[in-house]
Amino acid sequence: MEHPQNSVEDQSSQRPVVTWCPSGTPDRPESVVLGVRSGPEGQVVYLEQPLPAAEVLGSIPEGIAPTRVLRFASHCVSECVNRVGEECGLIERIRTVPSGAVASTVPRCHLRPRCTWWHQAGVDACQRCPAVTTLNSPDDELITLVADPATTHEQLQEWIAADNHPPTG
Repeated sequence: MEHPQNSVEDQSSQRPVVTWCPSGTPDRPESVVLGVRSGPEGQVVYLEQPLPAAEVLGSIPEGIAPTRVLRFASHCVSECVNRVGEECGLIERIRTVPSGAVASTVPRCHLRPRCTWWHQAGVDACQRCPAVTTLNSPDDELITLVADPATTHEQLQEWIAADNHPPTG
């Protein structure tokens, strides 16, 4: 699926050979820190330049999950549980959930030219990306559903229609 027309300049629409997942894990050799979680909602503030995850992980206090304070990117891999053919099922589940007030601009991001989500969903993915968390609370049913690769678009739509409105804002 090609991403929709977008207004972000100097971005190639051709998918690179190696693409990166903006919701990656910190434990892969190529993993980098994409950004830092900030504020009460945990929105990601993107770093100007990536930092190798291996260089940062040792500075996180014991007992704190790295994904609680940082957002990581790593290579998209064929064995990923979110992979659906050549596409990422996670960004499609994220896009199923109605967003609150979506900014008309996208955050500056060093990953974009190589980002799987960007090449698959364009600006829509970039606008939602800062709110994505890789540390899911079992108390948040919507996040649990979106994170589960077995969840279908229909299940998400049913959950939302059942007056389980996602938070807006």
